[in-house]
Amino acid sequence: MLPETLSQIKGQMTKSVDHLSEQLKSLRTGRANSAMVEDVLVTYYGAKTPLKQVATIQIPESSLIVIQPWDPKALNDIEQGIREAELGMNPTNDGRVIRLSLPPLTTERRTELIKMLHKMGEETRVVIRNIRKEAWDSTQAGFKKGDVTEDDKYRTEEQLNKIVDEYNNKIEEIIKLKEQDLQTV
Repeated sequence: MLPETLSQIKGQMTKSVDHLSEQLKSLRTGRANSAMVEDVLVTYYGAKTPLKQVATIQIPESSLIVIQPWDPKALNDIEQGIREAELGMNPTNDGRVIRLSLPPLTTERRTELIKMLHKMGEETRVVIRNIRKEAWDSTQAGFKKGDVTEDDKYRTEEQLNKIVDEYNNKIEEIIKLKEQDLQTV
């Protein structure tokens, strides 16, 4: 297999793993995290805008998120956006800032989040397998046309399997870390 093709395959797989990491940032653990709310869409002057573009998000303690809008008139819009996002938190508006208290995670909720975490990991693995399948199908077609030798075909299969194993290990590490984070809070 050509080196540029391998780098394309690795690039696609890296994007998939990066996407998983981004998804997991918004997955709620017991600790407050600005990533939980920064992409909540708020109607600001008639346009849907991510919260991080209209307010400062602070984490003063492990179970509290404080949102201070740059424009005090946007407080109600921000509060409405948070309610519509259904984050499982009830915003309190004191006229200057919005506070979000994170309720402690129940055992049921932890179990549910861990299942969701594993589901997201499996979806990413499926994407990785599909990328591998496309590359393998392309190699098979090249072999049938006579553009790829039998030795190259088997060498490509071996390389593809090594790459898939490498990315599956990365996915497993990411999931294991997030799972530990969910269980230790």
